[in-house]
Amino acid sequence: MPALNPKISDNHPVIRQLDETAINRIAAGEVVERPASAVKELLENAIDAGAARIEIACADGGKTLIRVTDDGCGMTAEDLPLALSRHATSKIDGSDLLNIRSFGFRGEALPSLGAVGRLTITSRVAGQDAATISVAGGRMQPVRPAALRSGTVVELRDLFYATPARLKFMRSDRAEAQAIGDVVKRLALAEPFVGFTLRDVAGGGDGRVTFRADAETGDLFDALHGRLARVLGGDFIDNALAIDADREGLHLTGYAALPTYSRGSAVTQFLFVNGRPVRDKLLYGALRGAYQDFLSRDRHPAAVLFLDCDPHLVDVNVHPAKSEVRFRDPGLARGLIVSALRHALAEAGHRASSTVAGATLGAFRPEPTEPRVYQMDRPATGMVHPAPSPGFSETAERFARVEDVAETTDHLNYPLGAARAQVHENYIVSQTEDGIVIVDQHAAHERLVYEKLKRQIAENGVSAQALLIPEIVELDEADATRLLAMADELSQLGLALEAFGGNAVAVRETPAILGQIDAKAMLTDILDELDELGDSQTVKARIEAILSRVACHGSIRSGRRMRGDEMNALLREMEATPHSGQCNHGRPTYVELKLSDIERLFGRT
Repeated sequence: MPALNPKISDNHPVIRQLDETAINRIAAGEVVERPASAVKELLENAIDAGAARIEIACADGGKTLIRVTDDGCGMTAEDLPLALSRHATSKIDGSDLLNIRSFGFRGEALPSLGAVGRLTITSRVAGQDAATISVAGGRMQPVRPAALRSGTVVELRDLFYATPARLKFMRSDRAEAQAIGDVVKRLALAEPFVGFTLRDVAGGGDGRVTFRADAETGDLFDALHGRLARVLGGDFIDNALAIDADREGLHLTGYAALPTYSRGSAVTQFLFVNGRPVRDKLLYGALRGAYQDFLSRDRHPAAVLFLDCDPHLVDVNVHPAKSEVRFRDPGLARGLIVSALRHALAEAGHRASSTVAGATLGAFRPEPTEPRVYQMDRPATGMVHPAPSPGFSETAERFARVEDVAETTDHLNYPLGAARAQVHENYIVSQTEDGIVIVDQHAAHERLVYEKLKRQIAENGVSAQALLIPEIVELDEADATRLLAMADELSQLGLALEAFGGNAVAVRETPAILGQIDAKAMLTDILDELDELGDSQTVKARIEAILSRVACHGSIRSGRRMRGDEMNALLREMEATPHSGQCNHGRPTYVELKLSDIERLFGRT
């Protein structure tokens, strides 16, 4: 007996109009996924109200209490009930949904929060009396007089108490608190002229401050620089490159870190569109693409980037959470990010991150087990100079070959200094005017060879090999059209495509450097990348991967002895070659130690 379809009943289905409470609870499922979502919506309202100082207090990861206090313009007693009505907003008039210049505009957050929690809003407009209103589980109470000096206080208690099934999806208090902190930091980066204070009040009272960023002053770049130091720390600022680029109505500003300051996850990637924090896969893909030549797949770049444009060029009304955007020309946005970051990285030359030296010094410092006793503090028993043991010089020669100082003095004023020795037949030790530099000869030469190969391909193009029998790949109509539209771009990389009737595409040439390839698999990878990012770097990435492998095998090997002139020539070429501060996998090619740090290491300061 065939199974009955549970969606078919004997009775004709009746279309019903849901009540306001049910509508708001449904909306809350999209707008408020977790306590951090509620904090985001309330902070955006405070910023839109012109607040200069905002304080956030949370208890139990925001599950039992979220309180946001601001000094913004406030709301009147008449405004409060309307603010809790669905799709009521002061930020747009509905005539142009593309000309959006505020964080909020949908009018869904407050009624959604009131539908799933216990919400109280107390507010005061300058020159008027304060008023308060409460709503719990969608049931609104009348407006009452209140005491408040200025601004607005929004208090949300027992989030999701009205929809207990949602509570099962909540994470631990610590995880939810961490997510709230991330939201606050992102908005603090977006608004450096606004002061933010985040408190954990789980224990009652004033609690403890977990994050604080006072309002910055100066121009926008100075303010952002100061805010970055507070949010991301001094190490990021010390190793970040300023970004400022324009292209066809798009303006990109911010900071991007050197490849050697990479992270194990994407936690230090902050992207903003017209000042709005976004988590957009197109932009994240562009950021990844800009660094793909410098980092291995398990490392992630650090960057804070602001993309600004006419609001009509980007649609922010893609999702109720407003974390995704859609550009009118996604290729233009991606291209600007990739080109601007690669230009900045090239301008950085051979520079490597300062944290490399810090990690090196830290590795040199042994854990103290007892108080230091220096030779000068020991009882004088007479000076004894033991004679070197037989074979001393020969033993030392196995580890280091020392160069003649007189021959290399003229190199001291170069950034990477003058070669002094080769240690373990792999590391070049050079002396600068104020310190020493240790170079990994294989990693450094690998990057130099790789950059030379890339320049040759850029100048002469990618050699293509014609297939004896063209490979015919059947695709659906949309995929075939997309591939043929970028045929000219792919041909510059050695991949020649042409239409072959119907929805088939003929692959007539492939990049010679890739050898024998599976053409259908490559086209599928290209299409997948187009779906995900709106652009494809698949062929170029594969070519560069081969070049990187060639560079690795063709570079100076570990264990090879180098003469002094060879070592100095390598140092000079590094100084003249962009990106030479890191190897093809993002590891540093050299470490620079300042003399002051070395003296401190030996307690000479």
